[in-house]
Amino acid sequence: MKEKRVLIDADACPRQALAIARTLCAERGWRCITFASFNHQLTGADHVTVDAGPQAVDMKLANEAERGDIVVTQDIGLAALILGKRAKAVSPHGTIFHSERIAFHLEERNEKARYRRGGGRTRGPAARSAQDDERFAEALRALMDDGGEIG
Repeated sequence: MKEKRVLIDADACPRQALAIARTLCAERGWRCITFASFNHQLTGADHVTVDAGPQAVDMKLANEAERGDIVVTQDIGLAALILGKRAKAVSPHGTIFHSERIAFHLEERNEKARYRRGGGRTRGPAARSAQDDERFAEALRALMDDGGEIG
């Protein structure tokens, strides 16, 4: 039987979400693996350190992810790659990325980037709240209960 794994893009993962993922993995017997550049000081038996180059963590994570894995990332591009590998993706804020909506998320991201390049301003993310922690825990539990498999 394939090992159940949660892979975390830890470069930009809030500490609360990281703690929630580690706790849920320990409770449910899943392996929790964090990925971060060497600029981030993370400890743990299951931590992968990569080069600080642009997108180095994303590329390592995309290469490591397998069908059935759950990947925690707020990077929509990485989420699209993960879904293409028939793994699941969830943001640290509790948004579960679905293959039927990922194109919309990518287009929305590109439109906002184009607007900013033209001098426009967009709002940054809101401060993390207790509701974000609850949403993330609920989403991760739901994905784990589903067995991490995609039909």
